[in-house]
Amino acid sequence: MIELDSIKYDEKGLVPVVVQAEDSKEVLMLGYMNKESLQKTIETKKAWFYSRKRKKLWQKGETSGNYLEVKDILYDCDEDTLLIKVIPKGPTCHTGNYSCFYRKLLENVECSAKAEPSNFDIINELVDVIDSRFSERPEGSYIAKLFAGGKERILKKVGEEASEVIIASMSDNRADTIYEAADLLFHLLIALRYDKITVEEVMGELKSRRK
Repeated sequence: MIELDSIKYDEKGLVPVVVQAEDSKEVLMLGYMNKESLQKTIETKKAWFYSRKRKKLWQKGETSGNYLEVKDILYDCDEDTLLIKVIPKGPTCHTGNYSCFYRKLLENVECSAKAEPSNFDIINELVDVIDSRFSERPEGSYIAKLFAGGKERILKKVGEEASEVIIASMSDNRADTIYEAADLLFHLLIALRYDKITVEEVMGELKSRRK
């Protein structure tokens, strides 16, 4: 257990907090806590911060429902920075993006040591798109139309796509099976996000079964 008196707060009684997704390890946001918000975070297992602008405590997700379920709290060697590992219950950024850090300064800088992006990165990209379409409802958006149709319409599409995968696989058509599986995953992600279920929660369930 973290010792609250061990933390070195600044002259305003605040400590910076890095928020990281427990499973993907992606940095989601940077916030600030005082002793009271840290205590509430420990007690409730949900992230509380101190707003420097509004000068009061606030719970992440109190208006949007996109809470941060706290799984662990660490502090650095200088005892003046916290790292909290969370399971996000929806997009962390107020823009609807999965992480607040979704823009790059060095996007066009070449680096020979730069790692190639994983094909699995598309999952988080799709989740960001789905969440933004849910919140912004742009005209002509297929995702927004599905959302407006409600859960029944979304789940009907999931069922239809699952059937298409079965048909393609039974026909031993590899290309069609891959194509239909992609459609199924896409609509499954829409269904999960409609229920405010994150990919991290599903991965966490799979991980727990390995134990």
